[in-house]
Amino acid sequence: MRLLQKSYHAKRISPTNGEFFFGYYDLQPFNGNLHLTHRVNFTDRLHKKGDAAEVGLLDMNTATYEKLDTTGAWNFQQGAMLQWNPKAPTEEVIYNSLCDGGYCATILNIYTGKKRFLDRPVANVSPKGDYALSINFPRMYNFRPGYGYAEYGDPFFYHNHSAQDGVFLIDMETGKSRQIISMEEIWEFGGLKHFGKDQKMIVNHVGFNSDGTRFVMQVRNFPEPGRKHDTIVITANRDGSDMYALSDYGVQSHYYWVDTEHLIMFGGGRELDCARGWGNNYIFTDKTHEGVMIADGFFDDDNHMSYSPDRKLLLTDTYPNEQRMQTLRIYSFEKNTCTDLGRFYSIPRSMTDMRCDLHPRWNQNGMKISFDSTHEGFRGVYLVDVEAIKDELFE
Repeated sequence: MRLLQKSYHAKRISPTNGEFFFGYYDLQPFNGNLHLTHRVNFTDRLHKKGDAAEVGLLDMNTATYEKLDTTGAWNFQQGAMLQWNPKAPTEEVIYNSLCDGGYCATILNIYTGKKRFLDRPVANVSPKGDYALSINFPRMYNFRPGYGYAEYGDPFFYHNHSAQDGVFLIDMETGKSRQIISMEEIWEFGGLKHFGKDQKMIVNHVGFNSDGTRFVMQVRNFPEPGRKHDTIVITANRDGSDMYALSDYGVQSHYYWVDTEHLIMFGGGRELDCARGWGNNYIFTDKTHEGVMIADGFFDDDNHMSYSPDRKLLLTDTYPNEQRMQTLRIYSFEKNTCTDLGRFYSIPRSMTDMRCDLHPRWNQNGMKISFDSTHEGFRGVYLVDVEAIKDELFE
């Protein structure tokens, strides 16, 4: 595997009158010349009850901002799960909100201002936009505040794995949800095999495959003081049936579905014959313990990865090194070559969950990349024009 270190110009597309960020790496912020964003007025502390974030639009040509709404259902790592609605990708945006003493999701038409609501907050929306998955965000605030919501507490705080908590499926047309897997079912399925004693559990991440027929969930235990959590990765049908333990408790982190049956994930790969070291990027085959390591084990540190729309390239980043520099990278499967697009300074923070990851995202045709960064001394949203440099990326 060859590594090419290059430096390409990254254009800031957000103004300087606030702290701007989009959020996660697996959500879609692009719509022509428009790019979704969050805007807050602080980034030096965790969000708490009463803190609101704006959701709005950036014009990528002029770096101007238009506010759409405010929300109290947000965090610094994933924002309010702000994204374009796959069923109306040029007109409607989806974001989590506060509703009737709890959390919900809002679908907003950016042109008419008309809103409709889902009865639970979304954690992931299916590629077709017909269903969404929901999990317990206030529980996340107690587990990892950078991924949870602060306004209302966890109703199952004193339960290790409640039968009323778990994964919920939302019908995007009706806005109604139903429980498809409970935390108790998840515990009985995987928890007892490893821990041997009762543990407080949480679903940390959840995501549909490429046609929305199955989903993956990362289930973690609340760690004891001085210890890290463990993660089991489970896949299931959209209705919660046919659960499969893809990778048992251990090191498991970010993932991205390649297609209906394969997903790439950083982890220990403990069930795979090709496993090497404490962690790498592996491509897993669903409902099997088969998989392959990519790039000769080059990706041996955790990263946020996503495939280009044509599935030929892998976009990734790094966490800050000793000099506080984060690297933006693209890997070519055909050439087995990784190109460093640039290195960006990350402002130190007193708590890990307040950090600003690059979280790079593709646009719909794979010709543009956006990412969040603090290298200019504040949070901003930046753009790399892949189309302009595609001929020299892997030379």
